Amino acid sequence: MTVDLVYAYAVLRRTPEAGAAVAHLRGVAGEPVHLVDPATTTSQLAFAVGHVPAADYDDAPLKTHLDDLDWLESTVRSHHAVVAALVASGAAVLPLRLATVYPDEAGARRALDTRRGYFLSLLDRLTGHVELGVKIYATPDITPPEPAAATPPDPATGLGVGRAYLAIRRRRQRRNEEAWRTVAQAAARLTETAAALSVDRVAHTPERGSLAGSAPGTNVGNDAYLVPRDRVDAFRTGILTAARATPGLRVEVTGPWAPYSFALQPEPDEEPAA
Repeated sequence: MTVDLVYAYAVLRRTPEAGAAVAHLRGVAGEPVHLVDPATTTSQLAFAVGHVPAADYDDAPLKTHLDDLDWLESTVRSHHAVVAALVASGAAVLPLRLATVYPDEAGARRALDTRRGYFLSLLDRLTGHVELGVKIYATPDITPPEPAAATPPDPATGLGVGRAYLAIRRRRQRRNEEAWRTVAQAAARLTETAAALSVDRVAHTPERGSLAGSAPGTNVGNDAYLVPRDRVDAFRTGILTAARATPGLRVEVTGPWAPYSFALQPEPDEEPAA
């Protein structure tokens, strides 16, 4: 007999719009998505869930799958597609972390009961808001090295060449430090501008190495902002205008997204046992 687990995508209020949004959705395993209610309360709170095979989503196989980058990418895309469709319906949505799995629907319903007040307070806070990402890249201009001939070498000992080389390196280092200091101050001012245009901020670790992709410059800011839905354009315009006025900075504004960075997760002892 095939055993299925219950994969939870998000918490939301049960509304006609939310019900219509899930009616034709397919989840990470190609399964139909539907809403489940709390076990003992009559609140409008609901989980958007789907049934997934234990052979893929139980503890041991899931750990193996999470090391498979192709499987992980596909699952992330499918998970996000469900959440994005719910957001597009106009519902306030608390996205759950990837692979939030319960043994059965009864377990999912109990989890809704346990965290009912918590989830409702978060939904109240996030209603009418979206997440925007702001990545700040520092690309200061570095002055090219001065030619070694600027300081005549000592033909007898060669020490003049060495001293000239060290002097050039010191000057370059000072210029680099000054340029980076200027850009860091500008990035801090830009962050203050973004904070003033939003209602909350979560600072993520700047991206390095392969995570940074092919974007030019060094990622010095990688933050998420909670922005009222009707102020998205004003936020984007304000940030990009401020960035254009600052030489040495390049800024990317992404979104709007579901508020992943602001949808806190259950405490460890209340998380699903998958």
